[in-house]
Amino acid sequence: MPGRKLVLFLGAILGLLVILLFFLSIGISNYYGRMRDDEALNTFQISMPTMPRGTIPLGGGIETLRKSDPKRLINPLPLTWAILDQGRRSYLYYCVQCHGPRLDGKATVGQSFYPLPAYLLDPKVQAQTDGELFHKISLGFKRQPPLQATMAVDDRWSVINYLRALAREKG
Repeated sequence: MPGRKLVLFLGAILGLLVILLFFLSIGISNYYGRMRDDEALNTFQISMPTMPRGTIPLGGGIETLRKSDPKRLINPLPLTWAILDQGRRSYLYYCVQCHGPRLDGKATVGQSFYPLPAYLLDPKVQAQTDGELFHKISLGFKRQPPLQATMAVDDRWSVINYLRALAREKG
């Protein structure tokens, strides 16, 4: 009996050696060729696709705004009822929590600040150019958070038109 176990054991070893020699003869790397050619393992060999023209901005953007003179920025939106309505909706969505429905800074969030957020109909605020207001709304000013990543450009300009219209209405 013990001789039989020895023969089985030697047979198993011989079988494993035959399998090992088989893999070595065909080349293990050829057997696993799909792994060798996997893009995830050879990313350095993949070229980036060509981007359509205009996909990545080469000019403009927030850096241009940062470097610009705020007094020279011109409001591109006309003063129409549709723009004023867009400005009102944008103000109610983005600004009213701090500046309040009366634009006085005494809103739910604004009243917790010291000093209060600016009274937007104040002559000091209204004396600023549209570009200066746009610059401050976009990049922030004192406690005013920067909204360039939150508010669309047209929404910022339309809020300025809305504030100007309310100031004229107030007299």
